[in-house]
Amino acid sequence: MSLVCQRGLFLGFPRRLQVSLSGVSLTPQRGFLSDPNGVFLRLSKKIPSEGLSRSLAKAAGPKTVRDLKEADDAAPIFQYVGGQAKRKSRVFVCGFSLSGALGIPSFVVPDVGWKTRRKIQPTPYRLEMEEKISSAACGYGFTLLSSSTTDITKVWGTGLNKDSQIGFHQSRKNRSRGYEYVLEPSPVPLPLDKPQETRVLQVSCGRAHSLVLTNTEGVFSMGNNAYGQCGRKVIDGEIYSESQQIHRLRRFKDRVVQVACGQDHSLFRTERGDVYSCGWGADGQTGLGHYDSISTPTKLGGDIAGVPIVQVATYGDCCLAVSADGEIFGWGNSEYLQLASVTELTQMNVPRHLPFNVGKVKEAACGGTISALLNEEGHVFVWGYGILGKGPKLMEAAVPEMIPLSLFGSSDLTPDIRVARIRCGLNQFAAISNRGELFVWGKNTRGCLGIGRMEDQYFPWRVTVPGEVVDVACGVDHMVILAKSFI
Repeated sequence: MSLVCQRGLFLGFPRRLQVSLSGVSLTPQRGFLSDPNGVFLRLSKKIPSEGLSRSLAKAAGPKTVRDLKEADDAAPIFQYVGGQAKRKSRVFVCGFSLSGALGIPSFVVPDVGWKTRRKIQPTPYRLEMEEKISSAACGYGFTLLSSSTTDITKVWGTGLNKDSQIGFHQSRKNRSRGYEYVLEPSPVPLPLDKPQETRVLQVSCGRAHSLVLTNTEGVFSMGNNAYGQCGRKVIDGEIYSESQQIHRLRRFKDRVVQVACGQDHSLFRTERGDVYSCGWGADGQTGLGHYDSISTPTKLGGDIAGVPIVQVATYGDCCLAVSADGEIFGWGNSEYLQLASVTELTQMNVPRHLPFNVGKVKEAACGGTISALLNEEGHVFVWGYGILGKGPKLMEAAVPEMIPLSLFGSSDLTPDIRVARIRCGLNQFAAISNRGELFVWGKNTRGCLGIGRMEDQYFPWRVTVPGEVVDVACGVDHMVILAKSFI
């Protein structure tokens, strides 16, 4: 006869089982006992059936009120999200990872043996951040993130840091040295007078310099200052690697409310609507009437003199500005038809009004060779040179071309869909609809569009993001998405 010793059938051999085990053979059988090899007993002698009993064989009687209450208390509690639940802030990244700009260390240095280096992340990947991130900026291989918190740490940097564009990050091995590559978001200490009161409103990144805007202590700059783009005096032979220099800009007649980094220049917009600039000016991108570099932020004139400006945009060497009454102005590089509507020259060193027939302009964006604007009706217009979003046959335009709203999801069933925000990287566009959906198109350099494949995208394509997108920052070969969880 065979006797199976299985967990839960009986605690041991029954007392009435009086047999000799001398004739018992033990055969290993995995999974029957707590021991990983278990045992299967083969008995050569006959055993009375009444000698075996189950320890749980007793019939269950009617349960008392106390038993029911104890069972109810021990039952799992499922908490469902209610209408007053607070949605959480989320950060997603995609594109080239080996510079550290995505902030995921395991992509660069695998944390377990079976993983391999992940050079490219072609779809949005969640970046875990304890703080709620309110502003993000993508530089040329690095990223800045900021929170509007009153905590001591307000800004984090990750990625390429050879010019200290994300601050000084002390080496763990040698405290006198700093890291030239930072693989995860690391705190950037700012020299604030009142660190527990001041809030960071915005960050912006250029080729190798960065700007940080605060609510009460002005603007801070860090990184390469070879052309005065950090707003301080140029020092010949200055070494920017492992520098702890963070400069506070003070020479503004009014409070700065927006900053924008170009490739090697900087723009500042004040509360009154004035625009200041500094840095590299060989293409006229400073807008000061000359082609020289300047290290002191200086107020622009030209066609924007006396005109209240509500937004400025730059990333390469071309600049755009939007006025309070919805007009658009431009200056800087025009080699790619960005300013061809008002000049035949390839550079323009003073702001000029661009006579576009696009309605009232709400927002503008410009990259290296491409430009875009968004009007108050939610329509997107593009011009310049490159992949503009209307197919492979339209690669250049001197005047804005409208992208049909149907490409952003508008239809007879969803006629209310409009574009709410527009952004540009060096060679790519991003648009956010009023439903919080993200659309991208342009050069898909190293998977920066986040569409899951490596081909360029000639029409707006919706990116799958597990949340409602509220803002996006585009760089050269990576992208950062700020979103809110659905629940």
